[in-house]
Amino acid sequence: MTDAAMNLPALQDYLAEQGVALQGELTAELIAGGKSNLTYAISDGANKWVLRRPPVSGLTPSAHDMAREFRVVSGLRGSGVPVADAIVLCEDNSVLGAPFAMVEFVEGQVIRNESELARYSDADLTRCTDELVRVLAALHNVDYQAAGLGEFGRPDGYLTRQVGLWAKQWGRVKDGELAANDSDVERLHRALETMIPTQAAATIVHGDYRIDNTILDADDVGQVRAVVDWELSTLGDPLTDVAMMCVYRDPALELVLGEPAAWTSSRLASADELAQQYSTASGRELANWGFYLGLANFKLAVIAAGIDHRYRSGATVGDGFDKAIDAVPIFLAAGLRAVKEQS
Repeated sequence: MTDAAMNLPALQDYLAEQGVALQGELTAELIAGGKSNLTYAISDGANKWVLRRPPVSGLTPSAHDMAREFRVVSGLRGSGVPVADAIVLCEDNSVLGAPFAMVEFVEGQVIRNESELARYSDADLTRCTDELVRVLAALHNVDYQAAGLGEFGRPDGYLTRQVGLWAKQWGRVKDGELAANDSDVERLHRALETMIPTQAAATIVHGDYRIDNTILDADDVGQVRAVVDWELSTLGDPLTDVAMMCVYRDPALELVLGEPAAWTSSRLASADELAQQYSTASGRELANWGFYLGLANFKLAVIAAGIDHRYRSGATVGDGFDKAIDAVPIFLAAGLRAVKEQS
């Protein structure tokens, strides 16, 4: 296949120049899922890889950093956190019109929608969520200096920067109907600014952790074969990861993803249960939890707005983007409730 985001002859030439052994002519298939970066399965007939690149337009600055994603996957190899082997990073826009990263194709399954959970018993799904929480705690336990990721981010002041960053992102993507949410955005932003806690730890954070950003074993959903979608990763406060994982349990996530999401299923552990499981697995207390939930809801509202912005600009590939705008006020309201409950 070819589209505006994929130039297969140029990719073939580039990979050959980089010493990647190719057995035949490349083909590409757009992989379902991923509402920010575009993800393709690339094959030469004998081997298979995954290529990720930004959308063709409508970029927000921090959401599509290919070098960041490639670097963290490279650093985590051998850490005990399951990741795909890194193959090549291209920062030359002349190849595909944007930077891209390519990693090995990991065999397994990605569970995205609720119907895909129907094959499994409640006991299977309990083991699955237990393992997802264990892997997240393991990620936060990685010695990032030893992994060569000491310069991967600036953990000092991370929470302050996050609050400011997502407010700025809102200013970049809001237009048309989205502007009706300005007052709630301002209220939530102001509340978060006044509540920023002292950061208790600095770890690698994934930034977008939930079931469909992992590859599970094809036969055993209690085994994570690889954590994927690292473009929001950095060094920062691990509780931001936990809060995002929990906020993603909100049924409004289905409006963002455009389908009945697996992670919102009532058959899985609740947000409160996940938070407590993480606290037990990691030994970390969930202090100032209302702030973290408020920030996570704020981020998800802005992410939904960004998807709507790209949809209206004609920059999305695939279906299911037209309802993202409806999620924005839902997540803003949830964020306001969370900060109010803590205050």
